[in-house]
Amino acid sequence: MARFPIIAAMALLLAPLGSYARDSAQSHAVAQSSSISSAALDSTAGAALHQQWTSAKPVLAKHAMVVSAQHYATEVGLQILKRGGNAVDAAVAVGYALAVVHPCCGNIGGGGFMTIHLSNGKNVFLDFRERAPLEATPTLFQDAHGDVVPGRSTKTWLGVGVPGTVMGLDEALRKYGTMTRAEVMAPAIKLARDGYVLEQGDVNILRTREKDFADHSNVAAVFLNHGEPWKVGDLLKQPELAHTLELIQKNGSKAFYDGPIAKEVVAASDQHGGILSLRDFRNYRAVWAKPIECLYRGYTIVTPPPPSSGVTVCEILRVLDSYPLAKWGYGSVMATHVLAEAERHAFADRNTYLGDPAFVHNPIQSLLSEDNIARIRAAIRPDRATPSSDVKGSLGQAEGRHTTQFSILDAKGDAVSVTYSINYLFGVGMMAGHTGFFLNNTMDDFTSKPGVPNTFGLVQGHVNEIEPGKIPLSSMVPSIVLKHGKVFMVTGSPGGSTIISTTLESILNVVDFDMNMQQAVDAPRMHMQWYPDAIFVEPGYLTPATEMQLEKMGYSFKQVQAWGADEAILVNPKTGLIEGANDRRRPAGLAAGY
Repeated sequence: MARFPIIAAMALLLAPLGSYARDSAQSHAVAQSSSISSAALDSTAGAALHQQWTSAKPVLAKHAMVVSAQHYATEVGLQILKRGGNAVDAAVAVGYALAVVHPCCGNIGGGGFMTIHLSNGKNVFLDFRERAPLEATPTLFQDAHGDVVPGRSTKTWLGVGVPGTVMGLDEALRKYGTMTRAEVMAPAIKLARDGYVLEQGDVNILRTREKDFADHSNVAAVFLNHGEPWKVGDLLKQPELAHTLELIQKNGSKAFYDGPIAKEVVAASDQHGGILSLRDFRNYRAVWAKPIECLYRGYTIVTPPPPSSGVTVCEILRVLDSYPLAKWGYGSVMATHVLAEAERHAFADRNTYLGDPAFVHNPIQSLLSEDNIARIRAAIRPDRATPSSDVKGSLGQAEGRHTTQFSILDAKGDAVSVTYSINYLFGVGMMAGHTGFFLNNTMDDFTSKPGVPNTFGLVQGHVNEIEPGKIPLSSMVPSIVLKHGKVFMVTGSPGGSTIISTTLESILNVVDFDMNMQQAVDAPRMHMQWYPDAIFVEPGYLTPATEMQLEKMGYSFKQVQAWGADEAILVNPKTGLIEGANDRRRPAGLAAGY
């Protein structure tokens, strides 16, 4: 558990389990039948949880849907769609709105990925992930003896990568949007200037860093109320952030990367021992790329290429494609066994081979080849766990968990899945001068030293070591699932390394276990990432009998209160209706459609 402090902290973010997606005036929730097994029933508390999530109902709509982790941002996106904007217009509006009303995770001081499906059949991917400053070196977070210095990558200005969100949102709007920057940014600016009313979910998140806020006067001036924590019902205004957003609204990316905002961030970095430069900002570019596509039980999974981990999602799904998961049932011994083994092997490959394609060769075709998938299946013993020490990168030797996801589907069939992050909750916990936004500590996603676990316990190698201008390997996998070329699901999640398992399990829960969208995102989760050699589970995933059988097979378990927050959409082929689901782990969120 020592390597997973942030998963444990997620318990602070949870409201009562009954806090599900809100009904909007345009949407009506109805029950759906499901073939979920009773494997989640493990105690009195487990019974209550089992009843909660198995009876969960999605929000329904006929034409379009927006789902995000903050209800104000969802409403912003919905209004954009109603005014005739497309899914990309709404995504940009939601992205900026989340920077205001979800400051822990929504951001203009970080970066992320956007996966887009257009109704004409085109699939595209936009990488606006943070980059290492040009003065960064492989030993940046090590001392003179070559030992990794705890906190240097997460609590100091050395941990700040060059932000990419503003460039990414501006580029997406330019290429595929239909509305002006002024139109899509106006709601966010109004929320920052006039304020928004805090709910319990907002206050829970703010409380996780209130002691850190007090250490910095410019942060405390906004995120503490005269030195005291904000409370439910308070109005939180952010005038300095409103000013920053107005500069971006007027001058676009230039204001952020070659104007007063960049200068203020660099000045603060210099003052506090960081290495950011104006050249870093002026050189930053968002990158368009072709997404990875793979098949799973007749569905097409559209997911990000490196430096994301979509390859890993596809590798796991391809391994699982030959196993009868539906017959075995959700949470069963065999379903858990093969999922854990597939994840173990795929994470070994991820951590050995994947990195920024501008710096390393990513053997995507080899990892997803029939030979490699067959090799992994052959290595999965039917009755025994494989020790992680026996699993290497299969081709030979060689996020922030506090992220946020939003999913959008418009009336024309365009879909956007976005995951963006500042890594930790509130990133490095610091803001530059009067800019009003938190900066990331995404440099921690690099390999501080090969073989030394990062904050999320991931053991990585040289392919992800720090280099000037490089993008760190990411677990973020905003994904879209197609059936016969049309949108079937839009999914993704925060959660650091658990993003991969959370996202693919949302797909398994629908495709294999016949859950509705709300049940699929609310269901207790499991996660195996090669090292540490244990399966992490949420309460309610295992029955005592199932756990005992798996322990006899050689597995060990670590129970964690909660992780991730899948914000997902399903187009139900049986009803023709769109199902929206805000994860129960983000009670301030909202699914809304019309």
